[in-house]
Amino acid sequence: MNAEILLLEDDESLRRSISLKLFKENYKVYEAADIKTALALYQEYRMPLIICDINLPDGSGLDFCSRIRTDSSVFFLFLTALDTEADMIKGYEAGADDYVTKPFSLAVLVSKVNAMMKRHFVGPRETVIRSGSIELFSYENRVKKNGQYLTLTANEQKLLSYFMQNPMRILSKNQLLEAIWDIDGNFVDENTLAVNIRRLREKIEDDPSNPVFLKNVRGLGYIWERTCEKS
Repeated sequence: MNAEILLLEDDESLRRSISLKLFKENYKVYEAADIKTALALYQEYRMPLIICDINLPDGSGLDFCSRIRTDSSVFFLFLTALDTEADMIKGYEAGADDYVTKPFSLAVLVSKVNAMMKRHFVGPRETVIRSGSIELFSYENRVKKNGQYLTLTANEQKLLSYFMQNPMRILSKNQLLEAIWDIDGNFVDENTLAVNIRRLREKIEDDPSNPVFLKNVRGLGYIWERTCEKS
């Protein structure tokens, strides 16, 4: 198991504390105090998870996340003291999968890391699911729209897969939180699901304001309103 993590945090004391805790959980942690070092490490080792502060000495973690997102669906977890709703939404829009505000419990952080790694190391299945112009390649963990590959975050990929495996069914918020984040929502901000749904629509729908695939059912949840075929 290649349980490797990139930790980008400029506070040396906090970085060491997190690194030690994750080491005790049997993870290999690559530490960086600035974006330049982090980018070099990621390009060399391609870890499945990045834990990143937002305010860094040589730039913003949001920009670093956006740059990584141009060609990778790596899991991305932000650590930050910025805890307003607007700040969190900026993090999710940059491509983050989850968000932890300082000060935080190391136990909560580890629970999030374990959930992400659990999803990463689930064995691939050789299945292609097609729905209209959307094709989901489970084995490759890739998605095509009209024959062109899309760049999705890990959670967007997970959401799409769950919807396409359960078409024509209304899925509640709690069902989606349990399926995508592997927990009951205790550590997930209430905006997380809505932001991820909106980002996914922007990528798969021709007109996100008038979706034909992923629709909202007021008061009940969401539904993938197209049939799907597996091969």
